[in-house]
Amino acid sequence: MTQAQKVHSLIQYFSQQPEIKTELHYDTPFQLLVAVVLSAQCTDKRVNSITPALFKAFPTPHTFALSSFEEVFPYIKSISYPNNKTKYLLQASQHLVANFAGEVPKDVHDLYQLPGVGRKSAHVIAAVLYDAPTLAVDTHVMRVAKRLGLVDSDAKNPLAIEKQLVNIFPQQHIGSLNTWLVIHGRYTCLARKPKCDICPLIAHCVYFNSQKHAPYII
Repeated sequence: MTQAQKVHSLIQYFSQQPEIKTELHYDTPFQLLVAVVLSAQCTDKRVNSITPALFKAFPTPHTFALSSFEEVFPYIKSISYPNNKTKYLLQASQHLVANFAGEVPKDVHDLYQLPGVGRKSAHVIAAVLYDAPTLAVDTHVMRVAKRLGLVDSDAKNPLAIEKQLVNIFPQQHIGSLNTWLVIHGRYTCLARKPKCDICPLIAHCVYFNSQKHAPYII
């Protein structure tokens, strides 16, 4: 099977699954931005547990921008790096109000300028909110892409992996690719104990079809 045939087959499979969206809970573009910033090195489940109270207290970038560190911090103190994330959210909100009338920008280069929003976060936000052909590469994407043989097995640089995937997948599917691979990696293609016995993609999987089935953990 050629790489192009594998990509086509994977697109067919994922496209036939129930529509997969980000597992972060949000009602507005700004709430997604906040949730994405909070999700850095933290689980979506944990973020979802604290955002209802946070969003109730600070529903818009304007309310965030007018608040203080001491007001916001108690709502997010239980997640990873709460000090930095509190500062990022306050600064990002102030930037949105000052430069974008409180709206989350569509352009990824504008998103890059927001405190707490790096390349990966900007690509998630743009893809989820605006169906932009942007790809975010996290550990799940790296692991699944390597195991399926979509990228070089020794690739470690997220940007290099992003470029490889963007080069082989049609542009109209790039925005969905992150969520496809993340969900597959989160629930089926686990890092330490992949559920190969129930995985429908083993025919395409370099890891599964390797002779020794050696543990492949990144």
